[in-house]
Amino acid sequence: MEIILILTALILSFSLVLVVVPPIIRIAKAKHLFEPFEERKVHTQVVPPLGGVAIFIGFIMSSIIATDGLRFESFKYIIAGVILMFFIGLKDDLMVISARKKFIVQILSAIILITLADIRFTNLHGIFGESNIGYLTSFSITLFTMLAIINAFNLIDGVDGLAAGLGMLAAFVFGVWFYLTQNFHLSVLAFALLGSLAAYFLYNVFGHRNKLFMGDTGSLITGLLISVFVIYFNEINLTTSKEFVVGGAPAVSFAIIIVPLIDTLRVMTIRILQRRSPFSPDRNHTHHRLLTLLHSHLKVTLTIVGGNVFLIAVALGINHWGVNVNLQLIIVFLLGCILAMIPSVILRFKASRQKFRPAKA
Repeated sequence: MEIILILTALILSFSLVLVVVPPIIRIAKAKHLFEPFEERKVHTQVVPPLGGVAIFIGFIMSSIIATDGLRFESFKYIIAGVILMFFIGLKDDLMVISARKKFIVQILSAIILITLADIRFTNLHGIFGESNIGYLTSFSITLFTMLAIINAFNLIDGVDGLAAGLGMLAAFVFGVWFYLTQNFHLSVLAFALLGSLAAYFLYNVFGHRNKLFMGDTGSLITGLLISVFVIYFNEINLTTSKEFVVGGAPAVSFAIIIVPLIDTLRVMTIRILQRRSPFSPDRNHTHHRLLTLLHSHLKVTLTIVGGNVFLIAVALGINHWGVNVNLQLIIVFLLGCILAMIPSVILRFKASRQKFRPAKA
């Protein structure tokens, strides 16, 4: 019965997004709802940034229908958070609002989930020698984690298919694990997100007349839901059966979402060192560097998602060997940093070779 609900969420969300994208694009073209062209962006054409509207419709409709009959007390608060992300993201896509206003709404959504739905970290799994934590510490760590993941997915949306590809990977891994541990309500949500992102991915990467971008609407919704999955993954691992328990849950969940987090940390560090605002736009993201090397959005997306799969496999491997959770986190973090730096190192090497190459007579 539960597998039918999960498949319903996947198929229905995928189908809904496939159906609603063409009319959304027709409306966008008729009303001239296009993302303003900017020099730093990697596209040379105006494209509607309304993919998040389709993702929202697909996720909301399929998750409401597929969770019917399942006990899920936090569901209404998750939907409330998603709706807040939808409206602030849509306003930013169509009108452009200040980062401060967008951040305030993100905080409000996170607070709703933490306080009303009680979706929060209650245990650090031995990180820094700490386990059970008080409510204030729990609230602070959870709020920071949610905001970090939401904004990381917002910032990683720089080339076709990348944010969707990373979101699909995370939703699939969490969705399968939730199913194996019989948390079917969470698996439904994960596969509803997976189906919505998969259909959007087809239009975003392979679309011509029907091409559209995810926009802030889609990336904020995706980031919020992934942050919820991360918290539930860590909390459920405290009580789940030994057969599917992940001892180093913080390290494994970090590996699942490491690409956007490392990229955000990297670009913000560069901006601060250059004495600029950490939120100022530029082309220093890893995907921009890879695009210079590979000259293809799809190749960049597949390369980065493939690297993410590798890091997840490494995290699961060292977790299976029973490595201390702190060491697991360090290994995953260092590997993530090394992989993120490779494109820049290659570009510098090629530039130095070009500089010292003797001129032809």
